[in-house]
Amino acid sequence: MTPTKLTLSQLEQYLAKAAWILKGPVDASDFKVYIFPLLFFKRISDVYDEEYQLALEESEGDEEYATLPELHRFEIPEGCHWKDVREQTTNVGMAIQNALRGIEQGNQEKLYGIFGDAQWSNKNKLSDRLLVDLVEHFSQHNLANSNVDTDILGQAYEYLIKHFADLTNKKAGEFYTPRSVVHLLGLILDPHEGESIYDPACGTGGMLLECVDHLQEKDQDYRTLKLYGQEKNLTSSSIARMNMFLHGIEDFQIVRGDTLRNPAFFAADGLKTFDCVIANPPFSLKDWGAENWANDPYGRNIAGVPPNGNGDMAWVQHMIKSMNSTGRMTVVLPHGALFRKGAEGRIRQALLEADLLEAVIGLGSNIFYGTQLAACVMVFKQQKAAAHKGKVLFIDASDQIRTGRAQNFLEPEHVKQIYTWYQEFADVDNYVKVATLEELQENDFNLNIPLYVEKIIEDDLPTVEEALVDLKIAWQASQEAEERFKKILNEFI
Repeated sequence: MTPTKLTLSQLEQYLAKAAWILKGPVDASDFKVYIFPLLFFKRISDVYDEEYQLALEESEGDEEYATLPELHRFEIPEGCHWKDVREQTTNVGMAIQNALRGIEQGNQEKLYGIFGDAQWSNKNKLSDRLLVDLVEHFSQHNLANSNVDTDILGQAYEYLIKHFADLTNKKAGEFYTPRSVVHLLGLILDPHEGESIYDPACGTGGMLLECVDHLQEKDQDYRTLKLYGQEKNLTSSSIARMNMFLHGIEDFQIVRGDTLRNPAFFAADGLKTFDCVIANPPFSLKDWGAENWANDPYGRNIAGVPPNGNGDMAWVQHMIKSMNSTGRMTVVLPHGALFRKGAEGRIRQALLEADLLEAVIGLGSNIFYGTQLAACVMVFKQQKAAAHKGKVLFIDASDQIRTGRAQNFLEPEHVKQIYTWYQEFADVDNYVKVATLEELQENDFNLNIPLYVEKIIEDDLPTVEEALVDLKIAWQASQEAEERFKKILNEFI
């Protein structure tokens, strides 16, 4: 009889309980630093055991054969297995640290630096008792392929990323974009089999994985995608790499580094280019490296130098330069990127005159973690459809939200509506306007959405006759009230 596999609900509870064990000595914003590496460590140990067992059965008990590196996805050096750590009751943190470093060194090509830089041996924060409890908690379930499906494990991992975003909420927007927004960007980008996808500010990898999901939903082979990402934050870049492995993705490169100062991907003639470019970069980044932009060695200064105090247009130019000759891109930005003047205004003008911008979509307010700002989506293409040339589609989707108490939500029906408007590329009263380059020019290349999408206010004013009737009713009511008041007053006199 086939054993019952773990459900998504079971995995979510399992992971949330791990966070609860850390609660107290560890700040909520640091949970991810410890829980993600332990989850990944447990997963690869269990998969290794499963592979070993299969090889043992195949070889009729040949233990030497069962340990051959080519039979295992990852090598686990002696003394670095989960069970080795589980046997420790003292200096548990040091045992974990040594095991993780050993696995990284034994798999340098794939796993170098993947476990991050958590201080496992800091007993003031992580006592032996706490770590024993945590290790025992993770030991409850076998995370081998026979016991948990990769897509379920991946979904549980995504749940954990969102769970930590909910817990910290301070700056969670830096590493978590609402799934519905990511889905909208994936629909618009529409990646296909065999294409290359690049996210220059990939966080924990959600946008790259959305492109994988997009192909799966269309019954296409997602394994043909080539995924590339760069992320400055060490913890987030490590989580992104683990996220890929836990989703069963093989063909990816995620590099830690400062994209605007030191981009990571190159081809023979300069920056590597891609079929699809997608990102939610940090909003209005200060001190992003403007001093090098005027003579950018990577040729990204295609439309001008953005101000040092705001890197939005640096990200846009980097992403445009990263598109290949038929490339397309979607990027999330604050609304200010649409209308700020000065250097940014000149950059917008140059990009519009090059006819690279296809659409501007204004999203509702307070749907991102960590900021109440409303954001917008900008869509760029190297080769716009003939009917779209010399035009920009403006969509005001500010009311496409479900209002919540602390936060608003972009629901599936809102995503569907916005995507339908995008696809139809036609005027819709109150919501959508197709603007020509001449109209943009008349507005000094200002892309502020209300300049194009006019809200028609319904004329609800009453007629003179209706107003007189209302006035008469009000006068009669006041007379009756005055009479009642006199009557009550007479009773007391």
